Amino acid sequence: MTDADPAVPALPTIDPDRETQLTELEGKLDVRLRDRRLLNLALQHGSYGHGGGGRRESYERLELLGDAVLSLVVCDHLYHRYADAPEGELAKLRARIVSEPWLVRIAQSLDLGRYILLGKGEEKAGGRHRPALLADVLEAVLGAIYVDSGFGVVHAVATRLLQDAFDELELPSEDYKSTLQELLQERERRIPRYRISSQEGPDHARIFVATVEASGRILGEGRGSSKKQAEQAAAREALRHLARRGQKAPAGHSGR
Repeated sequence: MTDADPAVPALPTIDPDRETQLTELEGKLDVRLRDRRLLNLALQHGSYGHGGGGRRESYERLELLGDAVLSLVVCDHLYHRYADAPEGELAKLRARIVSEPWLVRIAQSLDLGRYILLGKGEEKAGGRHRPALLADVLEAVLGAIYVDSGFGVVHAVATRLLQDAFDELELPSEDYKSTLQELLQERERRIPRYRISSQEGPDHARIFVATVEASGRILGEGRGSSKKQAEQAAAREALRHLARRGQKAPAGHSGR
């Protein structure tokens, strides 16, 4: 971002007290913007300021951009974490994370409301604590970071903010490991054994690769963001392999 960027409006200077507030918020976000005026704009409601005609600048344009950035960060995480999940399941998980309740929870953890610039009427109406506004402003803040510092920086910030949401996610699935063990013991008197064969990706997006074998023969391979998920994926692939050979899972289970 440069001063000549036509996509960025002419921004007013910030007084020292406001600079102190923005520096405090940057500390919570663990980021430092090159042009802190963008962060200030992301926190400015349309009701703030004085009349005088013309368009009042507010967070709304940055919110639109931040919404898209947030969706991309979440999709990127889900794509790598759930390597075997179908598109439909990933879409459901994305919708859960980018929903207003999660965004409000994050905004409240940052005490974001105290940094928002509001007009007197909106202030009296309790706008500072309105969930929809908190969610919108959080997206605007991410948009400001993107414009100022690029996708790599906003990706890191958003990933940190969303870590609790990511940790709580679970794909609806069966216990494929138990199903596979039951099948092998009942039909062939064999016990499946699992091994983590490799690890891929950076530390913040580690992917484990697991294999499952029985009687020295590999039956399946799977990937996941944890060893447990990788082993479940390997068991699911083994069940598919056995199904192709005509060995069905016990009643009430499937290797879908």
